[in-house]
Amino acid sequence: MSAEAADREAATSSRPCTPPQTCWFEFLLEESLLEKHLRKPCPDPAPVQLIVQFLEQASKPSVNEQNQVQPPPDNKRNRILKLLALKVAAHLKWDLDILEKSLSVPVLNMLLNELLCISKVPPGTKHVDMDLATLPPTTAMAILLYNRWAIRTIVQSSFPVKQPKPGPPQLSVMNQMQQEKELTENILKVLKEQASDSILVLEAALKLNKDLYVHTMRTLDLLAMEPGVVNGETESSTVGLKIKTEEMQCQVCYDLGAAYFQQGSTNPAVYENAREKFFRTKELIAEIGSLSLHCTIDEKRLAGYCQACGVLVPSSDSASQQLTPYSQVHICLRSGNYQEVTKIFAEDNLTFSLPVQFRQSVLRELFQKAQQGNEALDEICFKVCACNTVRDILEGRAIGVQFNQLFLRPNKEKIDFLLEVCSRSINLEKASDSLKGNMAAFLKNVCLGLEDLQYVFMISSHELFITLLKDEERKLLVDQMRKRSPRVNLCIKPVTSFYDIPASASVNIGQLEHQLILSVDPWRIRQILIELHGMTSERQFWTVSNKWEIPSVYSGVILGIKDNLTRDLVYILMAKGLHCSTVKDFTHAKQLFAACLELVTEFSPKLRQVMLNEMLLLDIHTHEAGTGQSGERPPSDLISRVRGYLEMRLPDIPLRQVIAEECVAFMLNWRENEYLTLQVPAFLLQSNPYVKLGQLLAATCKELPGPKESRRTAKDLWEVVVQICSVSSQHKRGNDGRISLIKQRESTLGIMYRSELLSFIKKLREPLVLTIILSLFVKLHNVREDIVNDITAEHISIWPSSIPNLQSVDFEAVAITVKELVRYSLSINPNNHSWLIIQADIYFATNQYSAALHYYLQAGAVCSDFFNKAVPPDVYTDQVIKRMIKCCSLLNCHTQVAILCQFLREIDYKTAFKSLQEQNSHDAMDSYYDYIWDVTILEYLTYLHHKRGETDKRQIAIKAIGQTELNASNPEEVLQLAAQRRKKKFLQAMAKLYF
Repeated sequence: MSAEAADREAATSSRPCTPPQTCWFEFLLEESLLEKHLRKPCPDPAPVQLIVQFLEQASKPSVNEQNQVQPPPDNKRNRILKLLALKVAAHLKWDLDILEKSLSVPVLNMLLNELLCISKVPPGTKHVDMDLATLPPTTAMAILLYNRWAIRTIVQSSFPVKQPKPGPPQLSVMNQMQQEKELTENILKVLKEQASDSILVLEAALKLNKDLYVHTMRTLDLLAMEPGVVNGETESSTVGLKIKTEEMQCQVCYDLGAAYFQQGSTNPAVYENAREKFFRTKELIAEIGSLSLHCTIDEKRLAGYCQACGVLVPSSDSASQQLTPYSQVHICLRSGNYQEVTKIFAEDNLTFSLPVQFRQSVLRELFQKAQQGNEALDEICFKVCACNTVRDILEGRAIGVQFNQLFLRPNKEKIDFLLEVCSRSINLEKASDSLKGNMAAFLKNVCLGLEDLQYVFMISSHELFITLLKDEERKLLVDQMRKRSPRVNLCIKPVTSFYDIPASASVNIGQLEHQLILSVDPWRIRQILIELHGMTSERQFWTVSNKWEIPSVYSGVILGIKDNLTRDLVYILMAKGLHCSTVKDFTHAKQLFAACLELVTEFSPKLRQVMLNEMLLLDIHTHEAGTGQSGERPPSDLISRVRGYLEMRLPDIPLRQVIAEECVAFMLNWRENEYLTLQVPAFLLQSNPYVKLGQLLAATCKELPGPKESRRTAKDLWEVVVQICSVSSQHKRGNDGRISLIKQRESTLGIMYRSELLSFIKKLREPLVLTIILSLFVKLHNVREDIVNDITAEHISIWPSSIPNLQSVDFEAVAITVKELVRYSLSINPNNHSWLIIQADIYFATNQYSAALHYYLQAGAVCSDFFNKAVPPDVYTDQVIKRMIKCCSLLNCHTQVAILCQFLREIDYKTAFKSLQEQNSHDAMDSYYDYIWDVTILEYLTYLHHKRGETDKRQIAIKAIGQTELNASNPEEVLQLAAQRRKKKFLQAMAKLYF
């Protein structure tokens, strides 16, 4: 080594790790010493502090020459800072447990969004619309990390948080804390709105059967140096930190279970999903082992979740017949078998398996039920309290106030039960001296607290008492009892019992209000309100619960009732009836509405009509949720009432728009097109937009079989929908005198807003009506000039092919509407091949080729008995086949391309030969040769393999050619049968691959 080189090495090695005069993160940025810093045993600052500082510096706003605050510039320094933050997170192996403990929600949100960006996730694309199976492994893992964090954050936000003690008030610190709090709340709001999508993404991840990879410090460096070249290396190959399928599924199952468990508080049926996910997590942990590097599950917390799910959703299989005490208590409480609860608690006093807090919560629940008027529970409350008290004294705790209150009036039954519990709660042969001493002291104190010597004798003569207390202690207790002076007792005024103290008026009012909230019996509600108004005339009892809501169009009329009792009763009956209808408790809703109708009929014709309208809506919902689901037509009386409502012209009657909406949807769903097109009054078409829309839809359905020139109504419907989807614009003159164009969100010139139209469509179930609406929106979507791939739909030819003013249409809103309508339509009938083709075209247009193939194949499967019959040519048109060919080509499945080229009316040899020349094919290649029936393609394959020297594959192709059924001399029927058989087998193989 030269002297000059030695000097350079010495200078480099003597360089300090962190300079004293420079900010440390600037030093790391400039000197590229991040990895060296992270390799230290205890790096200071810690890695998570580095992430915070890097992202804070990268997100600092800039100030221009006019001292105006600008967004952070997208310059090289900020990009490097974000990259450094990602590298620190990669050093921590993207462990969400570590990141969540140390980073705030806004910082972690920023970090994960940067990960999505660098992982090539298209901005603005919904994750739920992306097919994880077709994405590169690093991209799929980035999406999983973000959505796991999203639902974990939602779950964590539902837990109570102990607020830190505030220090000395500092204005700057307080402002910063307030800003961070508001930012966190805004992020949480967005995450909660997207929660259902995040759950769907994670559920889809559980179906993946391949390992994933997450970015490491090395792959991030490669991306930073050569993003164009490295993209293929890091995303399409196995570069990065490998996450095994089982580890990924274990983490996802645990997070999904926690999310479902949190949702169970409002929807108990979801607990079944939580139970399934938690028990699957336990199975996966057993498979991969608890020492996995990339799967960190809190097994104690998991065990608690499993135990809670076992109580809330007890399993019915034979392996779980031995129920835990939790499950037994829960089942007894639900079934009302309270005596069994006391037996379980008494037995638990020997094992101490149930926590004291759980036992106390059961007692509180029983107390609440007893206070609501169930007097039969008074005895049960004492028994459960006695069991809990014995448990307390065995563990050395003091006797609670509740036991002393319930034992103020002892009787023979109470003492017998108390002695029985004490006897069953201690095993004298195995119990320790401390347990025996605690029990003896308890029995002695009970005796000293009793005034009736008969009860004292019952305890002192009991076998347990005699066993636990020595002779001297028993004699001392008897002497203490004798020393009590009866004369003193006679002279002293008896102390008033706890139960003799009359409850205050406020307590009684509170109990009645509680009963009022819970009751759905209209006559009980009336009785409670009469009692409440008898106690006080100052209260407005319709305000007792903030859950009681009625439509604003009704509130003015109801709150205008002068009599306070009548006003409260009408308001509460209607609010409870609307709530019961919302939760599909139609029986109670009908009872409440009927009582309200009977009440208002006496004094208000206006409210009587309101109640008749609401009962009509209730009857529609009842039929649609009941016999209507099986296709049974509604009774003629109900159809007549719907017509009567639509034709009603009573002045000053408050009307809810949703009733008209439901009535029109009801008529369309049950094909009452004749009425809507010919019999509906003309004034309704002008005054009610839903009737106008229904009339146009019904008329278009009727005109479909006719010639194209007769479809005048279709053009009218087109113009109405185009107007609804238009945006209004206005001109504004700026300070510089220039005129700028400002677009509004929605035009007010349409008969309704787009959101109202979408809400109305989602009430329809008639396939023909949904098909017409879908084809209209698809045509409107295709009209725009920048469309590359049209979407096809049935009956699309009935609509106009152009719009005079393209700029006025909000095509982004149209595209969103098409997606929502297809999703809704497939939820009504997932086997409609026309709708499946539309869904496939949407995925094709958005470059999601694997998902597009899935729906193209599903469309063919549903109309051919899973390809056992020929797919109708109007389903697999040449355009559909060509799109399937392009999907396979872009997925590098070139042999599939060649086979699909045979499906065209005229075989596309050029595309088939070009695809067979590709050597980098991701499909099964020569194993597909049995599906080729065109001899020309097979001969080309033979030539191609001979030219490449691929002898084995050439023999396979020759064998395929040599099949007798492919002989060109065969009759046409034989050749067609051979082709059909190969089509069937090929499409079934494709379906198994993509379904």
